[in-house]
Amino acid sequence: MVDTTVNGPAHPGEEDEHGHSHGHTKQKATVKLVVGAIGIVFGDIGTSPLYAFRETFAGHHHLALDADHILGVISLMFWSMMLVVTLKYVTIIMRADNKGEGGSLALLALINGQTKTQIWSRGIILLGVFATALFYGDSMITPAVSVLSAVEGLAVYNSSLKPVILPAAVVILLGLFWIQGLGTNRVATLFGPIMLLYFVTIATLGVISVAQTPGILYAFNPYWAVMFFVTDPLPAFLALGAVVLAVTGAEALYADMGHFGRSPIRVSWLIFVLPALMMNYMGQGALLFREGAAALESPFYHLAPQWAQLPLVGLATMAAIIASQAVISGAFSVTQQAIQLGFMPRLRIAHTSASTAGQIYIPLINWGLMVMVILLVLVFQTSSNLTAAYGIAVTGAMFIDNLLLTVLLYRLWKWRWYYAAPLLAVFFLVDGAYLAANFTKVPDGGWFPLLIGFVIFTLLTTWSRGRRLVQDRLREAAMPIPVFVASAANSAVRVPGTAVFMTSTSNGVPHALLHNLKHNKVLHERVILLTVKIRDVPVVEDDGRCKLEDLGRGFFRLVLQYGFMQEPDVPAALKNVSGCGQAFKMMDTSFFLARQTLLPSANPGMPLWREKIFAWMLRNAESAMEFFRLPTNRVVELGSQVEI
Repeated sequence: MVDTTVNGPAHPGEEDEHGHSHGHTKQKATVKLVVGAIGIVFGDIGTSPLYAFRETFAGHHHLALDADHILGVISLMFWSMMLVVTLKYVTIIMRADNKGEGGSLALLALINGQTKTQIWSRGIILLGVFATALFYGDSMITPAVSVLSAVEGLAVYNSSLKPVILPAAVVILLGLFWIQGLGTNRVATLFGPIMLLYFVTIATLGVISVAQTPGILYAFNPYWAVMFFVTDPLPAFLALGAVVLAVTGAEALYADMGHFGRSPIRVSWLIFVLPALMMNYMGQGALLFREGAAALESPFYHLAPQWAQLPLVGLATMAAIIASQAVISGAFSVTQQAIQLGFMPRLRIAHTSASTAGQIYIPLINWGLMVMVILLVLVFQTSSNLTAAYGIAVTGAMFIDNLLLTVLLYRLWKWRWYYAAPLLAVFFLVDGAYLAANFTKVPDGGWFPLLIGFVIFTLLTTWSRGRRLVQDRLREAAMPIPVFVASAANSAVRVPGTAVFMTSTSNGVPHALLHNLKHNKVLHERVILLTVKIRDVPVVEDDGRCKLEDLGRGFFRLVLQYGFMQEPDVPAALKNVSGCGQAFKMMDTSFFLARQTLLPSANPGMPLWREKIFAWMLRNAESAMEFFRLPTNRVVELGSQVEI
């Protein structure tokens, strides 16, 4: 997460020891955040001009190339950006931050924390999880379509280069996924300047084209969008499936809020990105006014003169790589949140930056995404084919965000119905129309993100349900703590040192403790029953981390609390624990873990096939030793079998 705090003088206008005013320092920090947001947040929506406008006319549902349709499409794009991106996400949803964090899971955690007692809260949770599952389908298509559409500019520059496009795209994508393990912190400093140059370039090309055909500016009038539907309702409805490509990436504004803050994202969108995008779309429309079907192969690249097309290909390819990098990093971040919130098994998470907590790398997600992205490129082969699969995941997630927003406005913010209802009606109408239009793409490739979404949704819900079942079975068989302490403390031999027994439930005796006593017939002088809990907030401060309960006779119940954006570090937390005897020394402390082996059974709980999936996920989960950063030479694992 980027630290937005700026050290400076106590009063505005006062100078610090370096002779700089506080206002000047704060302004520089804000500019830096704005540039950083342009480089990371807007990569996806910024590369949409490569293919979005072209696909409305040359895509799977061909649209007659005339002035009314060109004005209608651009008007739809502009008002979609205003309603979906500017009003819905930038103005309203970005106010719904969970302690500064955004995104579907953060919003879900915020809502669930306030409404978990409601009978409909489970349905809200499932919707939020499905939106997260759809994100993974989107994160596979975005790198494929962005890089492929950028590299296709080679064929516009010189048609003989067409055979090079597919191999070049595959090589770029392979390199992109390979560097993830090395960390992108150094390269990321270039993202902002590159995307600034990219947006300035596409805006300039658009302005030059608009200056030649200023009549395209009539598209700002919503009349043309309305008339498009009045005169050609079916073609207009089908065109929405391509028009929505202009707003893909809108949710990234909300998801990346925790890294840059609300204001820098709003400023960069309203002052810089939105005008640049609209000037380019206007320029493409003006070009089609002048040249018609001759420029339809790629209106984006035909905006540039012949000598500038090759450098534009290079710049657009770098922008596509940055857009892909943002999506990949987003997949890592969402996966980390899902693990912490209990929807995924523990996975190995590597830190690629010592100074930035958000710089993480998850090998399984990285290589899984790489395989799927390469397969998509090889199977669909052109960006036009890929756009048939693109959009349905985005519009599905946007529609679900509307449902979450409804709960937010009525239950959390307590808006009056006559304020909330008209606004929600507009959002549901717009996003519902986009979603319905994208369902027409299902036979041509839209099935792919839906299939990926349903598979991942099944895995996420299976893991969540399976964990609850295991905890219920263990709780049923657990001995009450007071009974155990009274009997074991008198009968067992006590040996020097500290034993920490990790347990997922904060009541009852852990199975590892019972097994240890049964086989070794000893107890340590100090016994800690340790539970790590992840709360529905991004960050738990150190002063609220530990809750200690003295159970008597050398037994203690310790609960460590973390936010869903934090990574548990048990040894570090134990150093700050007091009130249970001497300070913890790792060389005198043993950690006991229970590793459950699942036995699928016919017990009511989950269907047998889901129990087998859960057992497979449990076997392949990362060890608690690595996940909680326990010292490897101080860990004892004890196995047990559980039927669910």
